Amino acid sequence: RRLTYEEAVEEAFGLFHWLLLVVCGWANASDAVEILCVSFLLPTARCDLLLSSSDMGLLTASIFLMMVGGYMWGYLADQRGRCRVLVVSLTVNGVFGGLASVAPRFWLFLLLRFISGIVGGSIPVIFSYFSEFMPRLRRGRMISALATFWMAGNILAALAWLVIPRTWAHFFLGGLDFQSWRLFVVLCSVPSLTSAILFKLLMPESPKFLMEGLMPIKQMFNGPLKSRSFALLIIFYCISFYYGLWMWFPELFARVEDGGSPCANVSLPSALHNQSCYPVKTAYMEGFAIAASNLPGNIFTILRMDSTGGKALLFSLVLSGLSVFFIYVVQTKTQSLVLSCVFSGVSVIAWNSLDVLGTELYPTQLSSALGFFTGVGRVAAIMGNIVFGKLVDTNCAVPVMMVSALLLTGGLVALLLPQTKHTELT
Repeated sequence: RRLTYEEAVEEAFGLFHWLLLVVCGWANASDAVEILCVSFLLPTARCDLLLSSSDMGLLTASIFLMMVGGYMWGYLADQRGRCRVLVVSLTVNGVFGGLASVAPRFWLFLLLRFISGIVGGSIPVIFSYFSEFMPRLRRGRMISALATFWMAGNILAALAWLVIPRTWAHFFLGGLDFQSWRLFVVLCSVPSLTSAILFKLLMPESPKFLMEGLMPIKQMFNGPLKSRSFALLIIFYCISFYYGLWMWFPELFARVEDGGSPCANVSLPSALHNQSCYPVKTAYMEGFAIAASNLPGNIFTILRMDSTGGKALLFSLVLSGLSVFFIYVVQTKTQSLVLSCVFSGVSVIAWNSLDVLGTELYPTQLSSALGFFTGVGRVAAIMGNIVFGKLVDTNCAVPVMMVSALLLTGGLVALLLPQTKHTELT
């Protein structure tokens, strides 16, 4: 008998879907590693490359130029196929990310990270590709499981404490002083490259792409899609601005090593020439703890997404905003760590909800829609990192309060979205 797309997808669920979860999840983890590795190498690289706080803000912002790549790859995926595009984008991202390890000067390191960011950014395609294989009644739970791999990538990046403080990972490569943080950069490019190989060897093209044509991106802001599109635009901007805080966590924890608020102790760029290039190990251990604190939020969304729906869970943005506010007012390192872990565990619920909503609110012919909104989020992430870099030494309260206010705003705007629980991918 002749089946519709949804009926065909509902017919079976088995080993292939779990393999798909692992391969797409590893690609999602590679995105987390590529983005977050910069924040963990900053405390060491800053003295090797003689970076000011403004320089560090530019460097952390550069990887978020995936905004361009996200939309570009989303558009190409609609025309050329999801799987083919994923192979190319993941390969380019890994190659240029790895090449940055041998950059002798800040400007070249920044350029290579810039290229890695602007040409990479295939994550929206991964979620569209994955969702098109999923049965309707399992889709929310499986997309939440896929989003959980971001935590795995975060934990991998936080394992910087196994590499960067080690003196054995230090040698000369020609005239380049190849210190341990450069080895860490090389290791962080491995997930992207291996993901590209797995997609090339194991994964088929999306059945939805093979069946249907395209819809122009402008339809997102016309007719019944208009209100949800403007609401999502605001939410993606609000939640992504917090990357300015997230990318600076290792640096802020280094500043509270002797106690006090993270904003009470400023770095001293003038002393960079006299600093040791080996950072305080506890900053990395705390980063690892924050990454691991994603786990309760991820488990919660896997268990509750299909029954509660992504819209209701997006209200967790309000709790995220409150936790950021209290991070600023605490006075001890232990208090900062506890609130940072709370923020991490709650904010991941909102991110997982957005991943589900982003695939269910639009027809799959508009798979570039998620790329568009991710691009908006990358703009916010770039602005957040630049603002933190400019103000962290002088008016630290301003960017922290901005993150808190924007998260609260995003949580309230989420109330305007429609419920998409168990909806069909039309």
